[in-house]
Amino acid sequence: MTAASRHRPPLSITSSIPTKTQPQSLARRLLLPPHSSDGLPPLLALSTNAHPDLRTELYDFIALALRAYVNPWWTKLTRYDKEFLPHINRILVHVIEVLEERVHRVQLEPLAFHDLPTIITQHYVDFRNVQSKLSTSYATGGAASLSQMFGQIQPHMAISPDGQIDAEYYRQTVDLILKACLPEEDYEPDVERVIIREVVVKILVNDIFPKITQPWFIHKTILDLLGPIDDDSYTASHLPQSSSNDTSFFQSMIIIILSALQGFSGACLALIHSYKQAITTIKLVNQSPSQSTQEKKAPPPPPPASTTGSRSAHTEASKRTSSLPSSRAQSYVSSTTSLPRQADAIPASTPPESLPNNQPQDYAVIPLHMLSEILNVQGRFAATLFFSALSMTSSSMTPFLDKLLPYLLQGFLSPSFILNIARISKRTLFPNGYPGPPPIDPSPEEQAQIRAKLVAWRGKGPLSHLLPVIVGPDPSETFSAALDPLGDPQCNTRLLVFILDRVLVALFPELTR
Repeated sequence: MTAASRHRPPLSITSSIPTKTQPQSLARRLLLPPHSSDGLPPLLALSTNAHPDLRTELYDFIALALRAYVNPWWTKLTRYDKEFLPHINRILVHVIEVLEERVHRVQLEPLAFHDLPTIITQHYVDFRNVQSKLSTSYATGGAASLSQMFGQIQPHMAISPDGQIDAEYYRQTVDLILKACLPEEDYEPDVERVIIREVVVKILVNDIFPKITQPWFIHKTILDLLGPIDDDSYTASHLPQSSSNDTSFFQSMIIIILSALQGFSGACLALIHSYKQAITTIKLVNQSPSQSTQEKKAPPPPPPASTTGSRSAHTEASKRTSSLPSSRAQSYVSSTTSLPRQADAIPASTPPESLPNNQPQDYAVIPLHMLSEILNVQGRFAATLFFSALSMTSSSMTPFLDKLLPYLLQGFLSPSFILNIARISKRTLFPNGYPGPPPIDPSPEEQAQIRAKLVAWRGKGPLSHLLPVIVGPDPSETFSAALDPLGDPQCNTRLLVFILDRVLVALFPELTR
């Protein structure tokens, strides 16, 4: 044994085992250059209350979209350029930053409580008017279908007469959005802009729109929002009722007394909990800043683009942007919230600076009218009285409701809700990591079962006692009539396009110039 071998330190067991490197995420492998030690660019820097996992989900969504729609054809052109996808990712991160800034500037309350309920109300009114004119001379002797007549009442240049989406409309819209979001050096190269534009248009037109306009998808979404429905109560009417004479009168009386005591104690506990919850909510609402204070602190809107070609681009966008159909003269809708006529462009929401700070917003008026139109309360006297009393009560509580409804909206758009939406979107568009074959739609029997569950919904707690007053003695018939205007995919497509146009105009007011 040599002297060198005698003084060599012994090898430990852990050092002799080869260390296994931790696998990198798909986003790091695709969206960063090879052998880069840098981290991914920060996302959602302005959203301090965002969920910690939302950034990971967004990067995973971006990596899956680029791997599915860009990587297949780019690797055929060159297999050695690994900088292209990271460069596209930097552009997308910049677009997301601008969108985040604009979302923080948007006044969500007028959009959620004025404009969107007005669009939905108009959809129900027009659908029921068209439905009443089927098989008459208004339908060219019964030859015109419901979707064709509805398209004549609510025309839109993004939708063809047969109900097909025009992809060119959204190409121009996304191109103008990219021009407002990207710096000049990133917008000028046609290749980068066209790739990003086509990826967004492909996901919207081919993947999202055909899915969410299906009636069964809307029914399932409403069921998910309502929460779990008791299957026992749903199947109780379909099961044979067996009567047993073995139970004695004394046992029946004991069961009735114990059930009454349990119901009474449960009602008392529910009242105590509701009282405590109401007191806490009222305190939080009163402590929240008023609308006028938020408007004073709101940053100024972004200035329009100063390039020479921006005015012509915006003019072209204004020509390509269709308007909402003209709304009927109704006393509850003011001139600032009524829908424009066909020759006008989609209106942007009235800027807060043009309204007095002490003017009430009446956030509860149009949602109440939308609910009454959906449930069609005009044909039921008790429901009409109930909604009239509810409208008068809400009018007397307008200052408080103008604080309560925005508070509830912020609670609904919680960080966990937004994270759940991102995860559901990723699983829907990329079920196995790739946009493989689309998932199989439910069979007609399964779709009928989803609708039947929604029609059989009766609510829980105090709502179940008020339901007969609101929807009448036959709730199933009322709910079935309320779902009919959402039963045609082509009509749903027009509703979706109008809603999307309104949201885009709220985010990018320069689209109407």
